Amino acid sequence: MEKTLTIDGKKVRFKSTAATPLRYKQQYGREFYADIVKLFPLSKLDLKNIDKNDVERIQEAFSLIEFDMFYGILWALAKTADNNIPDPMTWLDGFDEFPLMDIFPEVQELIVKNLQSTKKK
Repeated sequence: MEKTLTIDGKKVRFKSTAATPLRYKQQYGREFYADIVKLFPLSKLDLKNIDKNDVERIQEAFSLIEFDMFYGILWALAKTADNNIPDPMTWLDGFDEFPLMDIFPEVQELIVKNLQSTKKK
């Protein structure tokens, strides 16, 4: 599955395949799905409609997150789509703006697709 987003005025392709978790582990030395699970608390938060009562929950969820995981996951998805993507630091330096909280929800479907069962009922 593949998705194209515009980030800082540039078209960026993201793709998830069976090789994506291996690419992530090869680059970062960490388990892709173990890191994905750490992000689940954020999936329950509506970051676009924050009200005062949510502030404590949001602070707690964000305290559990290592934000370099977001960048790493996005880099692995982009690298899967385009093998010409450079190393993560060089790739990220190519963007003046990289709004994680806008980008990540857009690619969640790619990640979930690799986790779902295809078992026939």
